Amino acid sequence: MQHFSNYSLKKHNTFGLDAKVKDFWAFDNPDELGGWLQENQPGKQVLVIGGGSNLLFTKDFDGTILSPEFKGIEITAEKGDDVWVRFAAGEEWDHCVEWAVEHGLGGIENLSYIPGHAGAAPVQNIGAYGVEVADVVAFVEGFMLADGTPFRKTSDECDFDYRYSIFKGSLKNKVVVTGVVLRLSKNPKFLLDYDTVKDRVGSLGGSSLVNIRKAVVDIRKEKLPEPEILGNAGSFFKNPVVAATFYQQMQAKWPEIPGYTLDEGKKIKIPAGWLIEKTGWKGREYGNAGVHKNQALVLINRGGATGSEIADLARAIQDDVLAKFNIELQPEVNFL
Repeated sequence: MQHFSNYSLKKHNTFGLDAKVKDFWAFDNPDELGGWLQENQPGKQVLVIGGGSNLLFTKDFDGTILSPEFKGIEITAEKGDDVWVRFAAGEEWDHCVEWAVEHGLGGIENLSYIPGHAGAAPVQNIGAYGVEVADVVAFVEGFMLADGTPFRKTSDECDFDYRYSIFKGSLKNKVVVTGVVLRLSKNPKFLLDYDTVKDRVGSLGGSSLVNIRKAVVDIRKEKLPEPEILGNAGSFFKNPVVAATFYQQMQAKWPEIPGYTLDEGKKIKIPAGWLIEKTGWKGREYGNAGVHKNQALVLINRGGATGSEIADLARAIQDDVLAKFNIELQPEVNFL
C-alpha cells in the first residue's frame, strides 16, 4: 500500500493531462484495500481509478483517489465447454483477452486492444464489433466504499445496458471493483457481424480465436493512435441509438448513412464517427487538442492541451452534430 499527496495524475490518464490529486492511495491486493476501507472514511470526494482510459480531468481533483493495482488470472470452475475465469481488477484488459485466446477460450476476442483495466470493463460495459463484456460476465466482485463490506453481483444484478451498468447508476461512486469473473467457452460461437472484421479474418485464413484477435488488433491500431504518442481515450462518444422510424427519415436525406439493427429492428445504432466526420470535424485542430485524422470518434491531445480545452472541443462537436442531424451525442468519457 502506498500513499502520495498532491500527486500528479499524468501517467494515470490516457489523455496525458497533468492534473493533481490531494490524496492518492495504491493497493497491491484486495485484503489490503478492504482493511483500509474498514478503517478509513474516504469521504464524498473519492474516485476509483483504473487505467484512466475513460477520464478527462478538467482541473485538479480535490479529494481521494483509490487505485486497485493487484494482478492475477485464475480459472475458478469448469463445466462442459464453459470455463469461469477470474481477472483481478488491475490486469490490463488486453492482457486478459490475450490470455483467454492463448488458452483457447472464446467470448472476448472481439474486445481485443481496448484500453483500460479489467476492473473497469463491467463498469463501462465495454463493447466492440457486436460484442459486449456483459455477454460473458458471471460475477463482479468488490467492496462498498462506505465500510469495506464485500459484495458479489451476478450479471443480472449488474443491470447491463449499452455502455451502462449498475456501477454507473445506483452504485456510482459507491463501490470499488476488485475482480470480474467471466464465463468463457472452449467451443465459442464466433461473431463476425462487421464486414471490416469478417473481411480481415478471411484474409488471415478464416475464423479462429487467434485470427479474430489479430484482425481486431490490426484494425484498431490502424484507426487509433497510441496514447503515449497522442493522448486520447479511444472512442470519446457513444454510438447513438435511435428509433427505426427516425433512422428512415435520415436515410431519405443521407442514403449512405450506416446503421446497425437492435431490438428486433425497432432501434438502429448509428456510428458516432460517421456523424462527426459529416460535420467536418475529422482531422481538425482545436488549439492544442483535435480530432484524429484516421478516426473521427477519437479526440486527441496534440501536446500541451488542457482538460478544459478537450472538453470545449467535445461540446463544439456535440453542438454541430445536434444542429445538423438532431442527434445529441453522449460522451463515453467521464468529465472530472
